[in-house]
Amino acid sequence: MDPRALVPHIPSLRRYARALTGDAWAADDLVQDTLERACRKWRLWSLGTDLRAWLFTIMHNQFASQMRRAPPRAMVDIDEAAHELRAADGQRDQAIDLQRCLLLLPEDQRAVLLLVALEDLSYAQVAKVLGIPAGTVMSRLSRARTRLQALMDEAPPVAGRTALRRLK
Repeated sequence: MDPRALVPHIPSLRRYARALTGDAWAADDLVQDTLERACRKWRLWSLGTDLRAWLFTIMHNQFASQMRRAPPRAMVDIDEAAHELRAADGQRDQAIDLQRCLLLLPEDQRAVLLLVALEDLSYAQVAKVLGIPAGTVMSRLSRARTRLQALMDEAPPVAGRTALRRLK
């Protein structure tokens, strides 16, 4: 199989990695690691199966491995430092709130929410990517949506911000 078949999937991988990590540099590293592993393990992909799901599986496993191996990092709670931050403009401020709230979700819920809402994968595809039953996907998605709504409702009010809408 030709590794050039990976190229059309790179934007989706970058988008998911960026949402998963919350950091552009870390996301680029994660995509690079995913593509390298896919090229090394190309013979493990079965022709006729969903290449996109296979790549997301690799990325999810790479991210989980990196999180297990990473030493604890000193984190600054954005809510504690809020008084030091300059306010952003309307839409950008809402995006920052959403990004912050997504990063506050438990990793398992965030992964399911991003794969369903951002990458438009079916529940069956998400179950395959994450290696969990479809019922667990639906349960985590429901909990993630509920928690995200609660977090966004708790976020400081932003002029012109609209409430979250249910995507699916």
